[in-house]
Amino acid sequence: MNQSSPVLREHEAPAVTPIHVAIVEDDLGFRDALVRALLVAPDMRLAGIAGSRAEGLALLRGPPVDVLLVDLGLPDGSGIDVIGAAAQHWPGCSIMVSTHFGDETHVIRSIEAGAAGYLLKDSSQAKIVAEIRSLASGGSPISPIIARQVLARFRPVAPVSGDGSEPAGNAPLPLSAREKEVLDLITKGFTAHEIARLMDLSHFTVRTFVRRIYAKLKVSSKAEAIYEARTRGLLEG
Repeated sequence: MNQSSPVLREHEAPAVTPIHVAIVEDDLGFRDALVRALLVAPDMRLAGIAGSRAEGLALLRGPPVDVLLVDLGLPDGSGIDVIGAAAQHWPGCSIMVSTHFGDETHVIRSIEAGAAGYLLKDSSQAKIVAEIRSLASGGSPISPIIARQVLARFRPVAPVSGDGSEPAGNAPLPLSAREKEVLDLITKGFTAHEIARLMDLSHFTVRTFVRRIYAKLKVSSKAEAIYEARTRGLLEG
């Protein structure tokens, strides 16, 4: 008797619709790590890779994908341009920023351009893959530190005290011992990769320290950070 058993059919696993993902990322180390993570994820398919703003815009001439990961700091321009173009050309695509930039300006501009998720590169590969799934299913994953900055934008400004001084809540945030160590090495001219080797850390972790230092000092460049740190007496010399 060659009839197929209906019991076996009932227990067959339902087909999973794969999530097609494209990446616009110029950091080769991080990009390779993302590619490896996507290739082993059974429910994901790598649909395209770009390493620059121009290549990212060229991707948009192809078939739309489900999720587009975009780095903001591209060698030939801002990833925000790619986000804005993707929102127009691929309206059904969910866009997630994956970057080292965690300042309020980049956050708000990315969201206004069409990003639905915002993760910093210090997130683990497993977490990013999980957040891609969340984004594809309608969620808006966002790193906690980014969420705090977005919420802070809508927080009322604290009034100035009677003597004209700023309230205590606006006092500069102190740097941790590790942040001071990173800042000291930055001042001596070491790159993020060199600092990572000296401190036995990943360069993603070092860049996270750098981002936190910039946020605490309220600066946006290495030169400004060194100047501000010396002005506050955080560095010798």
